[in-house]
Formats: sequence, C-alpha cells, structure tokens
Amino acid sequence: MQMTHLTLVLCDQDKNCLICAPSGSGLSACAEFAIMRMLVNDPQGKCVYVTPKEESADNTFSNWQTRFGSILRPGQVVQLSGETAPDLKLVAEGKIIVCSAKQWDAISRRWRQRKAVQAVTLFIVDDIHFLGGNEGPTMEIIISRMRFISTQKQQKQDTEQQLRVIGVGASLANAREVGEWMGVPAKGLFNFSPKVRPIPLEIYFHSFDQSNFASRLMAMGKPVYNAVLRHSEGKPSLIFVPSRRQAQLTAIDIMTYHQSIDGETFLGKGANKDLVGKIAVNLREPALHQVTSAGIGFLHDGMVESDWEQILDLYRNGTITVLVCPIDVCWKVKVAAHLVVVMGTESFDGRERRYVDYPIADLLHIMGMASRQAIDTSGKCVIMCHTPKKEHLKKLLYEPLPVESHLDHYLHDHFNSEIVTKTISCMQDAVDYITWTLLYRRLSKNPNYYNMQGTSNVHLSEHISEMVETILGDLEASKCCQLTDDGDVSPLNLGMIAAYYYVQYETIELIAASLTAKTKVRGILEILSHASEFGTLPIRQGEEKALKILARNLPQQLPESAQFQDPRTKALVLLHCHFSRKALSSDLRTDQKRVLCDSINLIPAIVDVISSNGWLKPALAAMELSQMVVQGLWNKDNVLMQIPHFTREIVDRCVGYDGEDKIESVFDILSLDDDVRNDLLRLPDEKMADVAVFCNNYPNIEVGFNVQDPDDITASDPVQIVVKLEREVDEDDEDMQDESLLGKVAAPLFPREKKEGWWVVVGNTKTNSLLSLKRVTLQKSQKVMLEFMAPEEPGDYNLTLFCMSDSYLGCDQEYSVPISVAAGESDNDESSDDDGSD
Repeated sequence: MQMTHLTLVLCDQDKNCLICAPSGSGLSACAEFAIMRMLVNDPQGKCVYVTPKEESADNTFSNWQTRFGSILRPGQVVQLSGETAPDLKLVAEGKIIVCSAKQWDAISRRWRQRKAVQAVTLFIVDDIHFLGGNEGPTMEIIISRMRFISTQKQQKQDTEQQLRVIGVGASLANAREVGEWMGVPAKGLFNFSPKVRPIPLEIYFHSFDQSNFASRLMAMGKPVYNAVLRHSEGKPSLIFVPSRRQAQLTAIDIMTYHQSIDGETFLGKGANKDLVGKIAVNLREPALHQVTSAGIGFLHDGMVESDWEQILDLYRNGTITVLVCPIDVCWKVKVAAHLVVVMGTESFDGRERRYVDYPIADLLHIMGMASRQAIDTSGKCVIMCHTPKKEHLKKLLYEPLPVESHLDHYLHDHFNSEIVTKTISCMQDAVDYITWTLLYRRLSKNPNYYNMQGTSNVHLSEHISEMVETILGDLEASKCCQLTDDGDVSPLNLGMIAAYYYVQYETIELIAASLTAKTKVRGILEILSHASEFGTLPIRQGEEKALKILARNLPQQLPESAQFQDPRTKALVLLHCHFSRKALSSDLRTDQKRVLCDSINLIPAIVDVISSNGWLKPALAAMELSQMVVQGLWNKDNVLMQIPHFTREIVDRCVGYDGEDKIESVFDILSLDDDVRNDLLRLPDEKMADVAVFCNNYPNIEVGFNVQDPDDITASDPVQIVVKLEREVDEDDEDMQDESLLGKVAAPLFPREKKEGWWVVVGNTKTNSLLSLKRVTLQKSQKVMLEFMAPEEPGDYNLTLFCMSDSYLGCDQEYSVPISVAAGESDNDESSDDDGSD
C-alpha cells in the first residue's frame, strides 16, 4: 500500500518527498521517476542531483547519460568538474546536472547573481543519511539554501517555476524531523524499516577474539574462504577488506585454499579458460595474472584504468565469481553480488595513529550490494568483526540510523561565503541563517550532544548567540570580515577570495600571513602544502618510512620542521615527486591525484592574495607554480620535457642539434622537416601521434596592447591599457575546429581535464610592484581592460606587460610598456575648476 502511494506521489504530484529505505531497495529508481515527471510536465525544467561522494556522482552520471541521454539533446545530461567557470556554463546549458555536495555548494553560494541556479525546478539529494557523516555539514547547508530559494519562489507566486526537493537515503530514526526541515509534508514522507527489502537479506555475524589487528585478520583468512564456499552457491561473491595490500593477499589465499582442497577454480559456468588466460597475461598488475585464471579478481584505487575495467567486465559477465576490494573503493565499484563478505570492520588511520571503525554509511552501502534484483530470491551478507563490537554493530545495522548535525564545527566557511554574498550583514542575520538548518531543530531535542545547558527558548537563544559571536570573532581575527560595535558585518578582501575559490578561511589566513614581497617558488610551494585542505590526506600504515625514502632522493630538501606523520608534509613530498616525475606506489599515486586537483584550485587564490598586496615577483612565481603542477616539471627544466614521451636523451639530442635554427621551444619541433624530426625523436608512430596532438594544442597567442590617451597621463590619475589576446589557428583547421575544444590543455601527467587560463599582468619590475591583474579564459580572441593608478611622481616609466599561462611552460610573453607621467594640477586649481563647473 505504502509503495503504491509512493509511486503516486513521485509520478503524479509535485510535493517534496523524503524516501528512506535500505541500500539496494531501488532508491535511484525513485529519483528517476521524479526526473521523468519533470521532463514530461515542465519542458523548461532543470534538475540537480547531489550526492555526498564524487564516486557516486561518477557512477550516476555514466548511468543517466545512457538512459536520459538517449531522449535528450547532447550536452543536456552533464556532470560538474569543480572548476567554477566551466561549471557555470554546464549548469546554464544542462537539463540534468549531476554533482557532489561540495561542487553544488561552490556553485550555489552566489545564487542571487546566478540565474541558472534560480532556474532549478527539481533538487534531488541522494544518501541523505550522510548528514551525520563527514560530508554532512556541506549537505546540510545546500539543502537549507535550496529550501530558502524554494520559499523565495513561493513568495513571488511564480507557479511555473516552483522548486521541488526530493531526499533519498537509508532508514532514519528521526526521519520525521529531517522531513519537516526539508519542507516535506506528512504524505510525502516514506520511512521504511531496515528489514524491508525487495530481496530478503540474510546477515551472519562471525566474531573473533584476537585483540591484535594483524592476528585477527590472519584468523579470518580460512573463515572467509569457508563463507564463500558455504553461502555463494557458485554465484558472484564480493569481499571487502581493510587495505589494498590485504585485497591482494586475500585473493591469493582464497585461490590457494581452493586449489589445495578441490583443485578447481572459481571461474563461472561456461567460462572459456583459454580466453581468461589470454586476458590475464595482458593485465599490468603482476598478482592478477595468477588469481584471474583461478576465477578470482581484486581491485584497488591505484590500479591502471585498463586493468580496473577488464576485471569489472569479467566479474559482471560471470567469468570470475569472486571479487576482493579494499573498503575505500566501495562507492566506486558499481556491482551487485549474491554474497557480500566484510573481512574486519576497522582500518588504520595514520593521522590518529590507530585503527578506526568503518563509517556506518559504508557498511550499509556494502550490505545493499547483496541484492541482485530479478535474479536472486535472497541475498547474503557475512560480517566478520572483533567480538566486543558485535552487539554494537548489530544495533546499528538492524535499526534505523539516528542522524545528528555536525554543522556547529564547520560554520566558519559557510558564514564567510554568506557574508560575501550579503545574506549575512549583521549578527541577527547570522542567527536567522542558523534557524534554516537541521542543527537548529536538533539543539533542543538533544541538548547534551551539543553541550547546551537546557532546552528552554532562553537557553537556545543564548547558545546560538554565543556560537555566532565566536564564529564571527574568528573570521574577524583572520581578516576575512569586519565587525562593528553595532553588530554589523562586512566582507574583507581575504574573505572574498576564500569564498570565490572555495578555500577554507584558515588556509587563506595562513597564505596571507606567510607571503612576503620576496617569496620565491619554493616558499609558495611550502605555503601551498600547508593548506588546511590537505589536512585530511590519509597516512597509511608504514607510509612514513616510504615518504622519508622519497624525500631523501628529491632535488630540493624539505624544511627542517617536516614531520612525516603530518598530512601536509606528505602533500609537499607528493608535489616534489610530481615535479621530479618520480615513480610512486599505487596508494601514493591516488593521493597525489587529489593533491594536484586541490592545488590547481588553491594557486589562483594565492595569486589573488599576492595581487592585493601589489607584489609582482611572488605573483609571477605562483603563476609558474601553476604551470609546474599541470605539466609535472620544475620551472628550471627544459620546456621540451612537457611533450609526451620526451626523455632527457631526446631533449639532449634536440638541444645539441646543429641545424640552421636551434630547437628551443615546442614550436621549433613543429617546424622541423619530417626526416630530421624522426631522426631526433626516434619514436614509434603511436607515440609520434601523441607528440603531434600536444604540439598542435600548444597555444600560439598573439598579444597586442594599446595605452589609452598616452599623452594625457597625469600623476595619481587612472591609466587604462587595452590588451587583445588572439589565438593563432591554422587556416585549414579553422573551419573544422570545434570551439569547445579550443583551449583544452594537453597534460598527460595532470589527473583531470583542464581548460587553459591566462593571467594578464602589468607591473614595474624595478620596484617589484604589481599594478593590475586580470585572469581570462581564451578561445579565439579576447579583449581585456587593465586599469591602475599612475605613479605619484611625474617622469618616464618603463612598465612591463606579462601574459602568463596557468598550464604550459615556455609560452609566457612579456612586453615593455613605456609611459610618461605629467605633473598633476595643484589642489587649488582643481578646487577652482570644480567651482567653475558647478
């Protein structure tokens, strides 16, 4: 009956909904029903789907691109990348937008100025139970914001553009309260019991008494194999283990046990052994060769993409029936199984230097994987744990999940962004802002959890006022905002930079305090690595030793204060390894990708902080650091090393070339005769094709500039320089060139797709002063107006115009800009002129 009502509400009405049910119950289908109603009833509608995990966003996007992409125009099902300018374009053009909570927070912060955000008519939040996890504060803020936007729309009585909010997630103990906060009416709330599943789930607990973690894992080896034999019935089995190393060991152990007892394999029925053997030989991971032939596979996050896809394909088509995964990829792996085994419920946390329990949301998600709908009549889950934790786990997994807000510990950055957008302009606005959150509703319901002294309105008011005063005081101390005695709040430059680039207020405070007029690339690199964003980098067991060995072989020494158990030191080591192109383990390679993606967002913020201080040389150094991060080179390396497959030997041959023209830049490689180029590079055709793609993408920018009224510049008056950037494109390619592909960066060592950015700077190299700066994205051509105040002293000045890339080494340009400054009129003359004009 309840299911019939749910379908009716989703498909035939526009009410807000909250649907809570166990993982694997078809919650994504509920979201799809709501999207289909929007597409049918509101042709101009726009849907935003938000999930706390980027891995979930990736899986949902690939699924919906196939399903909805077939009925919508190309480019209408989009996924946000985290870069503001491209994302705004995607939101404006897309009809179904898939993103993570952080990405939508960054885009929707300035919703009053962004019409595309206001145009959203369907807002879907997946995994709503994450409100109690690490991503909870960001989810809480964006839901509160979208509810506020919805209320604003209702007040305008814009009936055609109302905003519908849908929440889906695991069964909640306080679902009614969460629903009321989201604006869900009583008839739109569906909270199913954790035991109600489309396919019944049998859960078996197996406890172990060993107190030592390693001994306990060893004791679980044979029971895991027995569980697969007893419960899988030859059907697919998924095994989750604490680490990448354990995934490999467990796969080998299961293969060994099976061969020693039965002498058979776990290959599926009808699997071609010869074909599997051929596939196994071509896998890059050595340990996979043997286990894959035995019908067992394992995955980890640092695996080569081709191996990952190959193993998943073999598992999905039933060729291999056992798949072993570390817990940290449980959201990335989109598969179902008849049996799921959880081998231990703890993993090592290097920051805290102890073993910590898996997040309960991860366990619920894993249990939901034991659900092959329309195939099995039941699923099975075996959980192996430490004996003292057995009863606690049973309570959490068998009963609805209670959700509490953690927003009170993370309000600083959200307050700062709202101060910048003028949503908060005084203390009372900040208090009103909190009343929209789940935190406000939970304070009086669970006062002890939030350290409140009582539950009365007076206690509540005092607690919120004290919280607001503390947060605004911290923001004022970090120079992000200004607070008057009357309680009025206004944003300062640092706060605006932090909000625009989605940087934590502690990071922007550190950047501003650490930079000086003499800071060089090395200093900026150390400041970058100490950003708070890197504080959550994992430190795995034994990684400190590996980091020390890497640091010993780097071209530049680390600071004496470096502590290898500190995630920030790890970030610095990984950046050094990236510039030196050092080989890393798969785990460190995964962490390095995250460091690089965060760095490319932090560096423009550093440039803006330097710019606001008016320092030229540190700004240019930060821009060079951006190029180093994208291309994986030191700024002193030969620029030819950017080209794919170029080694030191090839570069030495190019530098030593004694032809008519020396080879000093990427353009010189293009201008060589084919036979000369082939002799110098000595690369096979497929690698030559990569070289050609890079060289053709390498930007050739023509820069022109014009000083406005050069004969009429007086001291302390505004000076304007119009700069025109024009990309040179071959005439043959001009008609065929897709404009969206212009400016796409060729960077094989950078982990994600990137668009070119350019900084246009005018400064005085003699005085190290930066006069004006603009950041632009360039397709074919762009005009930029640089404006600054003329020097106070009259005379001739030789300024310099810089055009700096954020992605490529060796294509920066600088031009001399001479200006003559005349003496300004005296104050008396100015005042008399003013009187006359009046």
